[in-house]
Amino acid sequence: MKNNFILILACIAGITVSCNKGTPVIVKSNPASSTGDVVGKITVGYQGWFNAPNDGSPYVDEWRHTNLEMWPDTREYTKLYGNVQFAQEGNDAPVFTGTLGNGQPAKMFSSYDQSTVSLHFKWMQQYGIDCAALQRFANEITPGSPDKANRDAVAQRVRIAAEATNRKFYIMYDASGWGDLNELKTDWTNTITGSLNLLSSTAYAKQNNKPVVCIYGLAYNGHPATPAKALDLVNWFKSKGCYVIGSLPGEWRGGFGDAAPGYTNFYKALNMISAWAVGRVPDDSYRPWVEGDRDFCNANHIDYQPCIYPGTAFHNSNGSDSPKNGIPRAHGDFMWAQFATLKNAGVRSAYVAMFDELNEATSIFKVAEDNSMIPKGQYFLTLDADGTHVSSDFYLRLVQDGAKMLNGTIPYTAKEPTPFIVGK
Repeated sequence: MKNNFILILACIAGITVSCNKGTPVIVKSNPASSTGDVVGKITVGYQGWFNAPNDGSPYVDEWRHTNLEMWPDTREYTKLYGNVQFAQEGNDAPVFTGTLGNGQPAKMFSSYDQSTVSLHFKWMQQYGIDCAALQRFANEITPGSPDKANRDAVAQRVRIAAEATNRKFYIMYDASGWGDLNELKTDWTNTITGSLNLLSSTAYAKQNNKPVVCIYGLAYNGHPATPAKALDLVNWFKSKGCYVIGSLPGEWRGGFGDAAPGYTNFYKALNMISAWAVGRVPDDSYRPWVEGDRDFCNANHIDYQPCIYPGTAFHNSNGSDSPKNGIPRAHGDFMWAQFATLKNAGVRSAYVAMFDELNEATSIFKVAEDNSMIPKGQYFLTLDADGTHVSSDFYLRLVQDGAKMLNGTIPYTAKEPTPFIVGK
């Protein structure tokens, strides 16, 4: 998701991570809203876009979104699919009929299966993740299309799983490059609040007693939606009683880099702002960036939800154009530096990109620890890529500890307190 808009702000080699050493000077944030389903909580982006042949989906016999940069740890899934089609170094590889490095069958899950979604939400419950932002793509909501039928089915499965695990979820529209914003209005009216009736769910996230909706992709350079159209969309959702989050370009305040100028009124109309951060690193410019966003939100009575992520890479999608370990995870140091900066800035809410994004290597759910857990003879980025072995659930536990630090359950620490491996 969103790789067309990623802005790499540091050299890939030799990234310097600022860990805010010593006792922090914590600046009290001034959120516009009190704690609710998203304010003061940890939200994860949830793609739910993986399909396999014969999974019962409208795609019938297709592998979907298997340009995988990481391989999932599939040991807990109850339904899996073999003969996987995936990408290697920028090219589609032949159907893989071999095994994992450990000799076990090489199989992949499908997000169309309720058992898959239920397992993911069980992990969210187990590791203290409060809410999932279910991605809904503007180019996949055409009535009658297999894309829309698939997305609608996944939304129903998310509802069931969220209700069963006492988690919250909301719709996050990805309007990347999408000019006709009226299609989002139609989808919200006819499907989200209509045929799917998602807002009737006890699990649908509400903030200030209003159903939450998020819009990603507006205000980017080259986006066909004008500032007036973007503002109109926000006001339309607010007229429907919604609490509206804007997932914005990283440099939204300055109107430079990936951000287009002229959207100030759109920004000020939002209830919450979350700047897209994948590609940015926590160097010396990171804390001023977070604090600048926070100060704008405080001054304009807007809630603030920074976006953080564990690392990223695109080698299997892009080949030699992208390195194998683009922005390294550094066995959690990279992500924890972001949590530490948020704590220093007095921030209590965070959006984690992403829960299940195997394609851009931003996933925090359980993935392969080492070569024994990936298809034999193939390349996938594993969690031990920097030479330190961590368990497949390490980033789930890291996010859990980060949430505890943000809400004050555990004290500030510049170094992550999360053990690399537990239970062994």
